[in-house]
Amino acid sequence: MKKTILIGGVAGQGSAVTSRLIGKIFCRLGCFVFNYRDYPSLIRGGHNFNILEVSDRPVYSQSEKYDIIIALDQKTIDLHQMNLKDDGFVLASSRLRAERMKAIDTKPILEELEGPQYLENDILIGWMFKYFGVDKEFLFEQIREAFGQNSEKIEKAIEKGYLLAEEKEKLEKKEGNYFISGNDGISIGAINAGLDVYLAYPMTPATAVLHYLAKKEKEYNIEVSQLENEIAVVNAALGASFAGARAMVGTSGGGFALMTEAISLSGISELPLVVYLSQRMGPATGVPTYNSQGDLKFAVNAGHGEFPKIVVAPGDSQEAISRTEEAFYLTAKYRTPVILIGDKHLGESDYTFKELKSSSVSKDRFLSKNLPENYKTYEITDSGVSPAAAPGQGPVVRATSYEHDEYGYTIEDAETTVAMNKKRMKKAEQIEREVSRLKPTAVYGDGKNLIIGWGSTKGAIMDALPELDGFRFLQISYITPFPRDIVKKEMEKSDQVILIENSVTGLLGDIITEQTGLSVSKKVLKYDGRPFTADYIIRELKK
Repeated sequence: MKKTILIGGVAGQGSAVTSRLIGKIFCRLGCFVFNYRDYPSLIRGGHNFNILEVSDRPVYSQSEKYDIIIALDQKTIDLHQMNLKDDGFVLASSRLRAERMKAIDTKPILEELEGPQYLENDILIGWMFKYFGVDKEFLFEQIREAFGQNSEKIEKAIEKGYLLAEEKEKLEKKEGNYFISGNDGISIGAINAGLDVYLAYPMTPATAVLHYLAKKEKEYNIEVSQLENEIAVVNAALGASFAGARAMVGTSGGGFALMTEAISLSGISELPLVVYLSQRMGPATGVPTYNSQGDLKFAVNAGHGEFPKIVVAPGDSQEAISRTEEAFYLTAKYRTPVILIGDKHLGESDYTFKELKSSSVSKDRFLSKNLPENYKTYEITDSGVSPAAAPGQGPVVRATSYEHDEYGYTIEDAETTVAMNKKRMKKAEQIEREVSRLKPTAVYGDGKNLIIGWGSTKGAIMDALPELDGFRFLQISYITPFPRDIVKKEMEKSDQVILIENSVTGLLGDIITEQTGLSVSKKVLKYDGRPFTADYIIRELKK
């Protein structure tokens, strides 16, 4: 069984909430669901829609043709009816007009319920789940869980729609699945890693992490704050890190641009910091609610001067959990900034998994105890990693933006400058060995031709792969340090190498060439703000 359902309406009409609710119910029935969200930068009006891909097998992206369109307004029908499958139909109120339409007269039901207009969405939900033969009481259980004390009128609206439909297809209930977004995964991973402080200034598409963690603030004893701007956010986070807290900040491209000076401060002061960079379409304000992977080289090269940094890119919400845990582990152990890079498609799409897996990395804070009186904040060691401490543990602990000696006193002489640069860069060797144990790449499928991708393109590539003869997929999750030996080996044994990326120029291709000396001449690039679909990839590769 595989169904593609589009839910559309104007902003404020509840299409996103309706879609996520439908997706969660299908997941609880044991289905695999992917939920894609599309919306303009408007609080009211415009056109919002979600696409739900529902299957009895794992699915990681949305399709371009629809089995059902749930239309909350006429514009949804006008824009999307052309992509309705031959045996598909539109489900909507009888006040709207469409071909192949299952029309419901919602007006008398709303008058009877004396409820708000959004209850029309619930009438349509009830009709659809009756069509799929879902037990009514099971539906009510999900509604009560989602809406609590506010569920009474919603239940009545769903029942009204349920009674108007006939069962056409039967979905058998199986063991339920998890249904989480990439931003949920980032948040869960941070909590699992022992997050103490999360600071942010709201910026789509990273804002959902701020909201998620704010709701969990008391439960997990986390300090969550919205400060006045991104400069304040990142510097306050470094202050918290200096005090021994496990700190994280979140933003998108424009906010990250303001943070880059402090990325260098984290590097020279050796203060742990995790930065969540959730990309959107740029440059500048660009197309603010749409998708891009155009900040990759910006993240890799962020900050002035030379110092080790780590850039890691999860490909779905499951990886968002484990890679976030790894980010906290690496920043705490090696005391260098870690940039966790995602995008709008990863962050705001919902994925389905049987179980949520954590990384096996340690949750240790790597802070030393019983410090000697002559404690050196920046002691030169064979690994380049100094024994870390937080203020209040005994001896004086220092942090500085200036070049310094082992104790943290500022210097300008040549000899110490060279020694401290070598000390910091020596950590890069240790980090590279550590990351090699964290599976920085993954290969899916088997074939002579190689697809390379990173981040959110994973989903569409994975869904396309079964339809592509002779192709395998190399996913690169750690961009810095770059897994050059693995990538070079995979490329050299391939007949063709094709990069798939949401960018104008193919940024990962440039990094591959810089790191391996091998060029990627064939690229499938998409830069209209919309993510890849499996259909699109199959068409392009079959050319």
